[in-house]
This record gives sequence, C-alpha cells and structure tokens, in this order.
Amino acid sequence: MLAIAYERGAASGAEVATALAADTPLAFLLPASDYTAWVKPVLEELGTVVPLTGGDEDIDRVKALSPDGIMTFSESMLRDTSRLTTALGLPGHRLETTHMLTDKLAQRRRLAEAGVDSVRQHVIDTPADWPEAIEAIGFPAIVKPLYGGGSRDTYLVPDTETAQRLAGTLPGGMVLEEFIQGRPSLPYGDYVSVESLCSPDAITHIAVTGKFPQMPPFRELGHIWPADLPSDEMAGVCELVTRALKALGVDFGVAHTEVKLTADGPRIIEVNGRLGGYINELSRRAAGLDLVRIGGLLALGEHAWSEPVDPIRVHFQYWGAGPTDPCELVATHGIKAARRVKGITGYRPLIRAGQRLDGGVMTTQMHLLCGDAEDHVAMFAALDEAIAHLTYEFRFDDGETALQAPPSTWRT
Repeated sequence: MLAIAYERGAASGAEVATALAADTPLAFLLPASDYTAWVKPVLEELGTVVPLTGGDEDIDRVKALSPDGIMTFSESMLRDTSRLTTALGLPGHRLETTHMLTDKLAQRRRLAEAGVDSVRQHVIDTPADWPEAIEAIGFPAIVKPLYGGGSRDTYLVPDTETAQRLAGTLPGGMVLEEFIQGRPSLPYGDYVSVESLCSPDAITHIAVTGKFPQMPPFRELGHIWPADLPSDEMAGVCELVTRALKALGVDFGVAHTEVKLTADGPRIIEVNGRLGGYINELSRRAAGLDLVRIGGLLALGEHAWSEPVDPIRVHFQYWGAGPTDPCELVATHGIKAARRVKGITGYRPLIRAGQRLDGGVMTTQMHLLCGDAEDHVAMFAALDEAIAHLTYEFRFDDGETALQAPPSTWRT
C-alpha cells in the first residue's frame, strides 16, 4: 500500500489513482481543512481515507495501515510526511533535509555553508524587526514567508517607503532577503526551474523548464519545456542544482528547483522537495515520463526510471493570472476560438464561473492552456493568437463588473 499525505498540491487524487492504482492500493492521509473536507468524498472512491491530527496518534493510525511507502505532492505536507516515514522506517526525506527544504532561512544557510550560493537574509518576526533587517540587507530586497509557496505574501522591497507600508500589513514569520537581479531575458522570464529525480544512487535532471515573464510582484504565468537556453548554460544550471540538492541531502523523490539567470551566472532561488505545479502534465507530453507514477514508485523503494528523451517540439502551458483585488469570476469568453488555434492542444478551466477569488499577490492560475509548436517562435505566435480570443469577466466587491484580457508580458 502507498499512503499519500494529501492536501492542495501538484497532483489531484484522480491523477494519483490513474498513475498508481494499478500498482498498489492507495491510502489518503488527510489533515483537517476546508479543502480536504471538499475532496474527501472523491478520495474515498479512490482508496482508504485516514484523518490526521498533527499529533503523535497519527503515527499509530498510519502504522496500522502497514504501508509500503508514504509520500506527498503538497508543500504543506512535507514535514508531516517526513515525520511519518522516519517513524515507520520508510523511504523519504530525512528530518534535517525536510527542515531545510521548508524553511527558507535554514536552506539559505546550508547552501552558503556548502559554498553553493550565498544570499543575505534577515528574519522578521514583528514590525519592530524591520529597521534592523533593512540595515542588514539594504535595497532592493524581497520579503517572503519563511515557510510556504505559491508566491504567498511575497513582495519586492525597493525602498524605505515600501518597507514602511509592508511593515504594517504583513504577518510575522517573514524573511527579508537580498534581491537577486536577473539579466534582461524578454520574451522569457529571467528564471527557470529544474525538474529532478533523486535517489541515494543518482540525481537525474529530466528538464530545464523555461518560464514566461512574471506578473508583478512575482506571479508566474506558465512553463516552457524545454527552456530556450544554449546547451552550455543548460549544463551550468544543472550542475548548480546538483550541488544544491547534494548540500541539502536530497536523495529521495522528485525535486523542483528554481534558478535565477543573472549576468554573473545562475543563482538558486529555492529548492523544493516535491513535484512542481502542473509539471507532470508537461512531462508526460514532452518526455513520456509520468512523474506522479515515478514519485510513487520511489516511495515504494523502486529506484528505476528511463532516461528522458529530448523533445523534438516545444511544449508549453499558459495559466493566465487572476486579479489582485478580491472578486468573483462571472464568465470566460472565447474558449472555443482559442482551442481552435493551431498548436493549442487543450484548455482546462482552473477557476469556474461563480467562483470567488480572494485576491492578493499569490499566484492564482485561471486556466491551463496547453500546446506544442515546432520552435519557440511558433509557440509565441500560437499563444498570441489564442490569448487574443480570451477575456475574463469579473465582478468586484464594489459591484463593478469588468472585462480583462489575460496578460501576455512577453510583448512588453
């Protein structure tokens, strides 16, 4: 049996079942949340459901299942998963490694100690900590939660005025960090991610994934497989990520590492000890690798996978981005026309009419617009044509209704 510590994350219950149910019975370990209460009826159709409390009794509950492996696709469940695998003697991240993967300060300290990458940081627990942090880090800086993902509460801090404004609005448990300036990279984003398979025997990088330029402050718009980089730069990025993974002791599962491209070479943004969001959809199309299945088999102790094949076409996902002001999606227009564009292979709504968006700077994907093209130039042409058909209709809290087109920042 494979147990999945399940919360909102990079793989749905249906995706997990499709990839792994033929190999092993499944159990879903659910913490208490509005999200898990919503998906519980579906998960009960796919496997055994076991509630988690976060206490020591969780170990006994999971042990009673006699699982052969435990894993997660959710950032928020990495620590619980590591606690369980350690207690039951199953494959997984070591507790020290999980701490560094989920605590941005600890991760940066270890990477600096190992000579991999060094970035100045200062913890902010209360508003009174801001002056000392600014003195230590200077401008420009970036402030973000010590623990979390998805660009939640992540802001650029270019000056004192911005720092003073954020000091009165952000919670504690933040870190102010030296801002790594990317090189000019349009029409692409100035960063990439590296998707890696890790075991005690080997680290295999299956892709360097390109990005679209971000929406302010740091909201992602999608993935490009492969990135449009020269082979020597690809090799340099992968070598840096290998060093980072080894420094953190990552020798299990799927890793997703973000790397900034600078004028002085690649720099580590952060290392994540789980599958990246929507990466599996790309991996299956572009490389014929099901990373959900491979990750599950790794948790079961199977360390074999085929080497990735270089794709002969450029595969992409484009997400759009929701407003930063709270609102409700009234309708999306132009979907059928966008689907008919040559090179577009699929459109999946991620936000549906009537659904409320909380706003804020966290990345909110509106849809999954998928496709492939003969090269990167043709990719942008297909996206420009498809996006030109799409508009979102939003109703904001003040009652105003507005039409907005999906952003396409590569045109700037």
